[in-house]
Amino acid sequence: MAITQPMMTPPMRRERGIVLVALLVTAAGAWALLAWQSSGMDDEMSLTMGMGALLFLATWIVMMVAMMFPTAAPMITTFTRVQAGNRARGQSFVPTWVFTGGYLLVWGVFGVVAYGAAVGAERWADNWAWLMDNGARIGGVVLVAAGAYQLSPLKGVCLSKCRSPLSFILSSWRDGYGGAIRMGVQHGAYCLGCCWLLFVILFPLGIMNVAAMAAITLLIFAEKSLWFGKQASLAAGLGLVVYGLVVLAWPDALPMGIGSTSGSGDAMSMGS
Repeated sequence: MAITQPMMTPPMRRERGIVLVALLVTAAGAWALLAWQSSGMDDEMSLTMGMGALLFLATWIVMMVAMMFPTAAPMITTFTRVQAGNRARGQSFVPTWVFTGGYLLVWGVFGVVAYGAAVGAERWADNWAWLMDNGARIGGVVLVAAGAYQLSPLKGVCLSKCRSPLSFILSSWRDGYGGAIRMGVQHGAYCLGCCWLLFVILFPLGIMNVAAMAAITLLIFAEKSLWFGKQASLAAGLGLVVYGLVVLAWPDALPMGIGSTSGSGDAMSMGS
């Protein structure tokens, strides 16, 4: 199917505006829920926050809605614009939620992997005291790795896909409901490739650290949507490397999550 960009009629502008408002309102609700939930938690938390799999995954999806809906809004509204044009011409169209569902599916699968890794790390730590004694330094290694990834060619490739919604539409368009899900999954994969280590650093920083989540959200938005996005990505990478090295030398520089040690292994709470 050839994709043409129709002129934006008032109904099309209204539909795109409705989708944008829905995304932002949903994200705002998710942020409010996260803030409420984090207010009742201790600073020192296990990697899984003491949650079972279903509750962890539900919380993870709320986090993804809060953090990724604002940053994915340009892509989602571009999809809406094309489908609104199809409907205006009397052609078949697919609701925006189908594409968005495919996008969230990718992040949901990543949440399953993250939960499995967290459970494995907690069980390993229970049987190996060295991990508990060096939790902050492990967090420092994660920060350095995340910073290095920010500077990598793979990050650059994925970021270029996320920064050009129209280019993605033109090169990856698929018709029908199945095609929309496939497009959502594909764009979600690029987004995951761009941002996954920025979410991994929430484990050492504190999985329910709202301030860290907000900072990461602002960074991802800048990377994807602002003219200085590439420069912001590089600056964040250098900053994470430096911070990670500081944590390796001075573990108390990591105040939350898996890390804050003050000379004793029991300062690190990895749960059981």
